[in-house]
Amino acid sequence: MTQPFELPHFYMPYPARLNPHLDEARAHSTEWAREMGMLEGSGIWEQADLEAHDYGLLCAYTHPDCDGPALSLITDWYVWVFFFDDHFLDMYKRTPDRAAGKAHLDRLPLFMPLDLSTPVPEPENPVEAGLKDLWARTVPAMSVDWRRRFALATEHLLNESMWELSNINEGRIANPVEYIEMRRKVGGAPWSAGLVEYATAEVPAAVAGTRPLRVLMETFSDAVHLRNDLFSYQREVEDEGENSNGVLVLEKFFDCTTQEAADTVNDILTSRLHQFEHTALTEVPAVALEKGLNPAEVAAIAAYTKGLQDWQSGGHEWHLRSSRYMNKGAVSHSPWQLPSGPGMAAADVGALLASAAQQRLRRHTHVPYQKVGPSLLPDFHMPYELSLSPHLDSARGNLVTWAHRMGILEEGVWDEDKLAAYDLALCSAGLDPDATPEALDLSAQWLAWGTYGDDYYPLVHGHRRDLAAARLATARLSRCMPVDGEPALVPADAMERGLTDLWARTTARMTADQKRTLKDSVDSMTESWVWELSNQLQNRVPDPVDYLEMRRATFGSDLTLSLCRMGQGPAIPPEVYRSGPVRALENAAIDYACLLNDIFSYQKEIEYDGEIHNAVLVVQNFFGVDYPTALRVVHDLTTQRMEQFQHVVAQELPVLYDDLELSAEARAAMGAYVLDLQNWMSGILNWHREVDRYKAEWLGRRAHRFLPDRAPAAPSLPSMAPALAFG
Repeated sequence: MTQPFELPHFYMPYPARLNPHLDEARAHSTEWAREMGMLEGSGIWEQADLEAHDYGLLCAYTHPDCDGPALSLITDWYVWVFFFDDHFLDMYKRTPDRAAGKAHLDRLPLFMPLDLSTPVPEPENPVEAGLKDLWARTVPAMSVDWRRRFALATEHLLNESMWELSNINEGRIANPVEYIEMRRKVGGAPWSAGLVEYATAEVPAAVAGTRPLRVLMETFSDAVHLRNDLFSYQREVEDEGENSNGVLVLEKFFDCTTQEAADTVNDILTSRLHQFEHTALTEVPAVALEKGLNPAEVAAIAAYTKGLQDWQSGGHEWHLRSSRYMNKGAVSHSPWQLPSGPGMAAADVGALLASAAQQRLRRHTHVPYQKVGPSLLPDFHMPYELSLSPHLDSARGNLVTWAHRMGILEEGVWDEDKLAAYDLALCSAGLDPDATPEALDLSAQWLAWGTYGDDYYPLVHGHRRDLAAARLATARLSRCMPVDGEPALVPADAMERGLTDLWARTTARMTADQKRTLKDSVDSMTESWVWELSNQLQNRVPDPVDYLEMRRATFGSDLTLSLCRMGQGPAIPPEVYRSGPVRALENAAIDYACLLNDIFSYQKEIEYDGEIHNAVLVVQNFFGVDYPTALRVVHDLTTQRMEQFQHVVAQELPVLYDDLELSAEARAAMGAYVLDLQNWMSGILNWHREVDRYKAEWLGRRAHRFLPDRAPAAPSLPSMAPALAFG
């Protein structure tokens, strides 16, 4: 069969190595699969299928250093997960039988109790039998923290199969941002990362949830999945009728040829591997120092990181050899290639010296303060009507008074002219048109505080190139938000005074858990400002995927969602907010607003602020295209994120409500929450159109001026409505 495209030149700097216990794992997994009922008589596989796929070879390449029993157990896990995938395809995707598919998935978490003394049901099929056996054999060696994380990754892997099934039923192809997010869950690489921990060393709980470790896992996952999409396009798209494939997603988004889409997928794959390396070498050591890890814990992270690298190179090698995939022409014959032999096909030095190196270099060569002229503004897709609060005028006056009282207008960053030009009360009036006067004041003041901080960090800490001062400021801000009765920090500057005041007024009637959620969301925003400064000091334009995901934090999105959710009270069960459709709804709304802001703020940030954190610039840098071309890509993405929001509301939420059997009260509360998000998007668009903050005339008169080099005001000490930080 003719291949639909020529496989690209892959970036793979880590040579693959083969575990010496391969034959033992092959023999064991074959016997185990038969014992679980996965072979003859299953209707899914015969032994010949299992031998052709050769999951023993996959695991021997991806886990080259573990002993024989560990390799056999890991191989059993992969036999199980691929059997689950093929079983789900035959039983529920080809049918398609959504109700039966959901019933099948709903039972599987019962076989993964955190406490092994918890009884589990009797298995009714090979998938359940395999999961019960594997869980009992694996988890005794791992901590409860690992069990919880691995069980969640397994549930995501299983449950998001319904997302794929729904898209197949509707003939719907995801947009690129949605696809990357969902592919992590349904593709299973976070699950694979958990097994890397089993094979190497468990990640210390103190850092497992931090950004550096999360990015290691996510970049690993994205690279694994995008590589698989390239090798499996022919089987999935042409044979199985799948539409969850990155090459197909980009074909549709860019309206390009399959070859062009495949080359772009490979560029993104390369960028994600570069991000993995950057994070491992810069951010991981910093977080280990910050958390005070001991040498054994640091060694565990190093072993885990190396294990992820081994998985990348081993997985690539297996794709070259497995009959499951299209791999003709995948082995390069470049003169730079190292001598051939087992594990050496991936070690192609030519790949390191060609396009990958050029892409890595381009990320650091942006020239700041280029004159770009007025921002070009396309016709934004906005299906929702704007409503404004009748209390707008009073909120404007009260915001000026509050900003003076907090000292925000006395530090040299803002003055009354700037505050008037930003008109943050107008934004609040659109975000929450039904707010009481007091709630509207609080909303406008949160907006002012977040936007002031977003201006302050680069203007003060960034201009002084003082990352240590920024980290200290961020730690002090966190101490302005007491949760369990601990004493609050005595404020030393306007940001601390403002946050202390807002925190006390916002949390007066909150439970400790609600306070903790809100505090985490503020911490996420302030820590993301430090991430921006770190990139700024390195003159490093971010990786596109990393940028879009961190943009949600720099924009204050977690804070927005926390306050919006709390406004709905307990009528909406927690499992609704945790569900895939609601997270997709929220992220679509957030991305629409973030990308909208980047389009409006392009001149301000590129020409006047010397910024590198702008989606249009990120696209320019990644693809090597001009401003109008990059703008079209970003604008298309805003449109597709809005269309996805509408799709979730119309198609996915009603199914979710039925699946969870929500009460009429909960459905009404969710309707109010959806309306909040609609108002949020329309209010933000209106605000950007109306205010002077992004207009060329005002920028020429009042763009930022750097503050004198003086020591930070804060002394060194040891260690609603939505709030946004507009660029």
